[in-house]
Amino acid sequence: MHPARLFHETDPAILRQRMIDNPLALVTAISDGRPIAAHAPVLPHEEGLSPEGWGPPALRFHLSAGNPVTKALLDGSEALVVFTGIDGYVSPDWYGIDDQVPTWNYLSVEAAGPVTRLDAAATRQMVDDLSAVFEAKLAPKPVWTSAKMTPARLEALLRGIVAFELVPTRFEGTTKLSQNKPHDAMARVADALDATESGFALAAEMRKLLP
Repeated sequence: MHPARLFHETDPAILRQRMIDNPLALVTAISDGRPIAAHAPVLPHEEGLSPEGWGPPALRFHLSAGNPVTKALLDGSEALVVFTGIDGYVSPDWYGIDDQVPTWNYLSVEAAGPVTRLDAAATRQMVDDLSAVFEAKLAPKPVWTSAKMTPARLEALLRGIVAFELVPTRFEGTTKLSQNKPHDAMARVADALDATESGFALAAEMRKLLP
């Protein structure tokens, strides 16, 4: 987390959407006193938020059975799952203010807490849910489902993974979009980002904070 409170994001609905938009997360754990990490696509439960929008959603993910992070989680380590959203370099020349330094604007989410191992049926369901989410984005391609596999092959592959659910005890993020600068400086940075190869999305997020 960024230490400046101005950049802290705590709205569960915003954080949940940010996870959906950036599903590949860094899953970290502690093993023998050392931090270890693995990447995995992570799904928030649809029922994770109340109708009023409060409360962190439960997160589901799976890792290879042979991954050291898997062993650490099975041995009782808590998990820290980090999602990184859009990001980009900000040149001090763009502010139109003297005596500035370079920085990096970005969006992120952190979810931390104990994990529970999912049973075989829940693991199969999570794999089906993962494929359903991401196959839907490939339309009009026909959707792949695990039903296309032979049962024996599918069961063999499922035995090679371990699935977990995390109900966060800490759920927060960082929204660092130059909001510590005057609005006219933020607008100039957004305009400059629009002119870069990959800054359009970041500029759009910055403009959401402008009056």
